[in-house]
Amino acid sequence: MKSDNTIIEEYLLHLQSHGFPCVAAKAAVAKGHVKCLVVTSMECPHEDRRILEFLHGFVDDYRKVDTPYHSAAVIFRTPRIHDEWMFDRLLWTRLNALADLDRQRYSHDPRVDDDPESARFSFSLKEEAFFIIGLHPASERKARVFPYATLVFNPHQEFERLRRTNRYETMKRTVRKRDVVYSGSVNPMLTDFGDKPETRQYSGIHYKSDWKCPLQKKS
Repeated sequence: MKSDNTIIEEYLLHLQSHGFPCVAAKAAVAKGHVKCLVVTSMECPHEDRRILEFLHGFVDDYRKVDTPYHSAAVIFRTPRIHDEWMFDRLLWTRLNALADLDRQRYSHDPRVDDDPESARFSFSLKEEAFFIIGLHPASERKARVFPYATLVFNPHQEFERLRRTNRYETMKRTVRKRDVVYSGSVNPMLTDFGDKPETRQYSGIHYKSDWKCPLQKKS
């Protein structure tokens, strides 16, 4: 069995691999700003509190710094993901469970909406908004393919910081150009915050227009 450190190293090398389109992820690795946790199973709720403690710790550390490009990745050893809908189901199960635990102590980040159907929604833990990216071996998007199911938590304020400093549009164009080269096309689900609900981008699936987000509203 591979050690946690070996799996984490595989993940970091994946982000650094030639052609990988997300330049922000590459910058985060270079700066040592990617925090990782390896857990046993995406199907099991027994490690939800451990995951939440890890993410709360990430929030605490993130709030102490004023430098860009930070992310937290939760990597699941099992199960082996066989198709996109299997991953999609497990993603929303785990996110709902984490939100349920988090709401016992914290409200939703007031800087974003708490309704998953809102175009201004972001997932929230410890009152810190996150944009989430899912990776797994069965993804149709090459940039989302990784041997282990992984949930990447990217602070929403990172994107707001880039907008305030007029760097967001440049980075977005760079990433999308690189994704065309790497994956053959731009992800059709990509939208800017405030245009459409960002939950449509979390799993990487190309949802139909009538799709409803399974995430429960955090009230």
